[in-house]
Amino acid sequence: MCSVAGIAQFARFGTNNSFVVVDGHHLDYFTVSLIIACAWMGALTIYRSRDKQVVGIGPDEYKRVFSATIILVGLLNLVCVVFEVDIARGYVALVFPLGCLGLIASRWALRRWLSSQRAHGHYLSKVVVLGAVEDVKYVINQIEKKSGPAYEVVGVVMPGKPDPAGLFVNGQPIPVVGDPYSVVGAVAATEADAVIIAGPVEGGGAYIQELGWQLEESSTQLILTTGLTNVAGPRIHSRPVEGLPLMHVELPHYAGGKHVLKRLLDIVLSAAALIVLAPVFVVLAVLIRRDSPGPVIFKQERIGRRGQTFMMYKFRSMVENAEDALAGLLDQNEGAGLLFKMQKDPRVTRVGEWMRRYSLDEFPQFWNVLLGNMSLVGPRPPLQREVDGYESHVHRRLYIKPGLTGMWQINGRSELNWQDSVRLDLYYVENWSIVGDIIILWRTARAMIRPVGAY
Repeated sequence: MCSVAGIAQFARFGTNNSFVVVDGHHLDYFTVSLIIACAWMGALTIYRSRDKQVVGIGPDEYKRVFSATIILVGLLNLVCVVFEVDIARGYVALVFPLGCLGLIASRWALRRWLSSQRAHGHYLSKVVVLGAVEDVKYVINQIEKKSGPAYEVVGVVMPGKPDPAGLFVNGQPIPVVGDPYSVVGAVAATEADAVIIAGPVEGGGAYIQELGWQLEESSTQLILTTGLTNVAGPRIHSRPVEGLPLMHVELPHYAGGKHVLKRLLDIVLSAAALIVLAPVFVVLAVLIRRDSPGPVIFKQERIGRRGQTFMMYKFRSMVENAEDALAGLLDQNEGAGLLFKMQKDPRVTRVGEWMRRYSLDEFPQFWNVLLGNMSLVGPRPPLQREVDGYESHVHRRLYIKPGLTGMWQINGRSELNWQDSVRLDLYYVENWSIVGDIIILWRTARAMIRPVGAY
């Protein structure tokens, strides 16, 4: 941060000596930069952006960095107004955006390094999972799929007589290291860093409290699963009331200021994309026209927010009569659930094949985003026949605008089964955030360079 402040100072003032007047005293900008850097470090510490529970896992680390920066900017402005300090606007306009980008880039680079180390079994937190068989299996499955990995399950603790062969999860044996009354000994034997309680346990709250006291001596973490599988961490808040810990779960909101900000982001970025990508549009249009007869743009009716229909635009990647030929291919469907997908779809043109691989056929949807039919990030835009086959809870996908990209785009696309596709979309609908959208856009850009499941 000191280096970024120095760069901003040099870019704004060059080699000239510049000062800020504070209560009659002159402070050079080197001192100002040092104060801002120290305050920034303090803000990051207060927001616990280096907490080992968030470093390298999920978007919360980036959100804390961004939030700490925004609060620091606000406090700096307040101090300047109250004490009549005039800091050069050009300097402030450089130091905070550059600093925030630098912080996020450094965290991303550290995360890449940490992920590579964890893939080789380094820097993992050893955990023991406690609970009934099905609860334990579910938690271990989720850890293996979603933790990055961040945890290494070194043993399980279950009631009853343990199987000498251990517990098998996905064909892999996990040793049973004890029962609910020998957890402390199991932790010592396995050198575990944490105990995860996977669901209800005999003895309830009293047992958990007693276990927490026993684990205090070894500084072992005690982690409780909530069972709220579609609720992200920021929506969960704990508030003690007279010694009674209450868990508050914020309800998702589908209107308000956050959605206005999302729409502004859509307008700015989609307009910029249409301008920047205009030459690419021309080249793709020429290639499509020369490759096969038919229109350059393919139009199809899709279902948007609250079930409203709209016309979605794509570059044509199939032959002109693709919709008519669909009926004859339904028995060869390789897609998930209500989706039709074929890895070797005979309707796809030569140009369309590589356009679909790199998602270039979806570029005209920036126009849909600008019009307001779609958003940059959201659930996949469904067809009417798909919506007609939705189960009741799946209609929640229509609570917000469909997206040009989304959770499905960065998690395997056509390789996802129907249940995972629905789960990801519903998770996004209930837990989306502006920072989360920016992360998804960044990961989409990476997925376009190294596509997975795109056909």
